[in-house]
Amino acid sequence: MKAVPRRLAVWVLAALATAALVGSLLTALGGSGGDPPPDFGRPPAATGPAPAPPPSTETGAEAGPAGAQAAPPPVRLRVPEVSLDASVVPVGVADDGTVRVPAEPRQAGWYRFGPAPGAERGSAVLVGHVDSRTGELGALAALYEVRPGDGVRVARDGGPELRYTVTARATVEKDALPAAVFRRAGPPVLTLVTCAPPYDPERGGYQRNLVVTAEPAG
Repeated sequence: MKAVPRRLAVWVLAALATAALVGSLLTALGGSGGDPPPDFGRPPAATGPAPAPPPSTETGAEAGPAGAQAAPPPVRLRVPEVSLDASVVPVGVADDGTVRVPAEPRQAGWYRFGPAPGAERGSAVLVGHVDSRTGELGALAALYEVRPGDGVRVARDGGPELRYTVTARATVEKDALPAAVFRRAGPPVLTLVTCAPPYDPERGGYQRNLVVTAEPAG
């Protein structure tokens, strides 16, 4: 039996993306429309050296961690249960020292200076927009609907498809993304990151990040 995509919260995010609709949406939802989805689970504990945050400049990052690109690069991300299907492009570091996010909202970006999906250790990070300035939904908006046990598939250039299982989701302040997200040691995980409410245009947009952790299946 084919699973029915869980899209209710995704449509909520589409409306939140348009500032003119925020007030009416919050009223219609009894004031809860600006809340992020609930957290669940806990990422596996890292072992070994301290986790490494993203570098502050492209120049300082080009060498990357030892073996960071030993695994084939990812080219597509899919989560069938929530109809997430996005191409993946490599990304680096923005001028402000944060991970660069693809301009195209329907794409995900692989942080190429960290581990790749399929690496023997560390956190492989994929990032993407939740929406665009025009209100178009981003591919990773579907992360608002994932549940524990959902399957994640990563296609790679020159390598077999990888399968993961969603185990955790957490909302964190935009300026307090845990360094463990970028760790290069410890159990291998896939970490998916997008934006989360509240949305405050006077403070630069979304004020939180949604972080989903998936562990290798089987």
